[in-house]
Amino acid sequence: MSSVTHPEINVAPAAVPPREATQAILDRRSVIASRFRASDPTTLADKLEAAAQAHGVRPFIRYGAEVWTYAAVNAAANQVAHAAHAQGIRRGDVVALAMENRPAFFHVWFGLAKLGATVAFLNTHIGGRALAHELATTSARVAVVGEECLHAFAAPEVHGRVPLWSWADAEKPAEAEWHALATLDLGALAAAAPRDNPEAAWRTGLTAGDPCVYIFTSGTTGLPKAAIISHARWMMSGAVMCDTMGIENRDCFYTFLPLYHGAASLSAGATALTAGASLALRRKFSRREFWADVRRHQVTVCQYIGEICRYLLSEPEHPDDRRHGMRTMVGAGLSADVWQRFVERFGEMRIFEGWGSTEANTNTLNVDNRVGSCGRVPFWEKTNLRLVRYDVETDTHLRDANGCLIPCRPGEVGEAIGLIHNYPDIVAGRFEGYTSPAETERKILRNVFTLGDAAWSSGDLLRCDEDGYCWFVDRVGDTFRWKSENVSTMEVADALSEYSDAESITVYGVQVPGAEGRAGMAAVVMREGQAFDPRTFYEVACSRLPRYAMPLFVRLAPVADITTTFKLRKVDLQRDGFDPQRVSDPLFVCDAKAGTYVALTPEAVARALGS
Repeated sequence: MSSVTHPEINVAPAAVPPREATQAILDRRSVIASRFRASDPTTLADKLEAAAQAHGVRPFIRYGAEVWTYAAVNAAANQVAHAAHAQGIRRGDVVALAMENRPAFFHVWFGLAKLGATVAFLNTHIGGRALAHELATTSARVAVVGEECLHAFAAPEVHGRVPLWSWADAEKPAEAEWHALATLDLGALAAAAPRDNPEAAWRTGLTAGDPCVYIFTSGTTGLPKAAIISHARWMMSGAVMCDTMGIENRDCFYTFLPLYHGAASLSAGATALTAGASLALRRKFSRREFWADVRRHQVTVCQYIGEICRYLLSEPEHPDDRRHGMRTMVGAGLSADVWQRFVERFGEMRIFEGWGSTEANTNTLNVDNRVGSCGRVPFWEKTNLRLVRYDVETDTHLRDANGCLIPCRPGEVGEAIGLIHNYPDIVAGRFEGYTSPAETERKILRNVFTLGDAAWSSGDLLRCDEDGYCWFVDRVGDTFRWKSENVSTMEVADALSEYSDAESITVYGVQVPGAEGRAGMAAVVMREGQAFDPRTFYEVACSRLPRYAMPLFVRLAPVADITTTFKLRKVDLQRDGFDPQRVSDPLFVCDAKAGTYVALTPEAVARALGS
C-alpha cells in the first residue's frame, strides 16, 4: 500500500449510533472469543508454523533495512528451539528473556514456545532488587539476555541468581567484562542449529490453557507482579482485534512500545500473526523519526499510548504531516483534546481507544470512534464489566445493607471490576491471575453482588454516561499514572530510600497542564546537618527506577506531614503541586540531559516535559 494524503477534515461531535449497532460489533467479538478453549492442543507454536506455511514469503518483521519473512522468522525460531533443547530446556520450564526491541526477541520467544516453555518478559529498564524480584517471582530456570542488557545482571542482588545465556547485539555491543556473566552464547549455538520445525512431540501435553508468557504489570501496590497469559488468551486477543479492526495481510503495525509490555507483544504481535500482517519494529519511540518510519515501512496501524500522540503534536508542523498511509490507531490514554488536535493535523483515521490491563478478564474498546471515550457498554447484561461505588477518601468499596457492592449510576465515578466466569473449558471471562497465588487472591473481590460470586478488581476509576460510553478517570489509592504507566508511590519511595541523607521522602502524583496522567513528585526532608545534593539524588533515582517512575519534581520540605496513625499525608502536597505561588519551599525539576535536578523555572519545566 502506498502512502496517501489525507484531506482536510472538521472534527465535530459525532452522532451517537444506536446501542444495537455498537452491541452488534461487540457481540461479534464475543463469539470469536468464545471459540478459544483451554483444552485445545493448538498453541502459539502451532499458530506460527501455520502462518509460515500460509504466508511464507510475506514480510513479518521489518527492522531498519532488515526484512524477516514469516518463513525466515519460523526458521530462526526453530534454530533457537533446537539449541535450547540441546541445553535441556523442556516443556513447562520457565525461561526469562531480557532484550530490547529487535528481531531476536521474537526468534527467542517463539523458539522457546516450540519447546512448550513459558517465557517471562523482563523489564529492560530495571535492575537490582526489582530485577531480582522478577526472576524470583517467575521461578525462571535460566535467563536469555541480549548483550545490551547484560550489565544489569552484574548487580549484587542479581548476580548468580540464574544461569545467563547471552545473545549478541551488533548495535549495542557490551563491554568484555559483562560477557563474562554469561555461561554460554545461545545466539551462536542457534546459528549452527537446524532450521526445520522441531518435533511436535517435544511439547506433547501442552494445551492452549497453559501459560504462554509472563508479563509484568506494576499493579496498584507493591513490587511488579507477573501476569499469566495463556496460549489461548494470546491467540484470542489476536483473533478478536483482527476482526474488530479489519486487519488484513497487507497491513503493517508500527511497534515501538517495549515488547516486554502486553500492548506490543500481546495486542500488536498476536493480531499481526493472526492476519499474516507485518510489524515495523523500532528499539524505542522517536518523535522525530515517527512519520519517516510510517512512510518507509508503509505502516497502516499504530499501537499508541496517550503521551505518544502529545509528543507528536509538539513537533513543528510540516507540509508532509498528512502524507502517510496510517488509517488505524489502537491504544489507551488519549484525551479528547489531544485526540481532536491529532486528527485535525495528521488526518482522519479510526482510533480504537480502550481500557483494560495485561491481566484483566474484562475490557472496553471504543468501536464507535467516539472522541475521548475508552469504550461503550450498550447493555450491561451483555458484559462482565461493572462499575461499583468506591470511596477514594477511605480507599474502600461502598456496600449496601446486604453487604453487596453498589453499582454506579450513569455519570457516577466508580471502580471498574470484571465478574469472574469459570465456565468449563472457556477462556473468555477467566482471571488467569499471577504467578503468586497470594497476589492473585488480593485482586479478587468476594461476595460482590450475590453470596459466592467473585470479581477482578482493576484499581481503576471510570464513569459511564447516559449513552453507555465509558471514560477513564484515575487510579485508586496512591498509585498514579504517568506516560501510560502505573507508578506505585510505595515502590518509588522505597527505591529512593537509598538516598541516605534524607530523613523522609514522600512520593505522590501531581497534575501537569497539558499532559495526561500525573507526574511524580517527591517531598524530601533532609537529615539535620545534611544539604540536598541534586546530582546524587538523580543518580539514585536513575539507578533504581525506570525513567517513567523517576520523580519529575522535588520539593525540599522542612518537616514531613504525618497523620496521627503515622502515615505520610499527601493531600496538601498534591494540591500544592509544583506551583511556586503556592509553595515557598525550594523546588527542583529533573534535567535528564544534565544528569541532575535543577532549580525549577518555567524553562526548566518545559525542557523536562519535552525530553
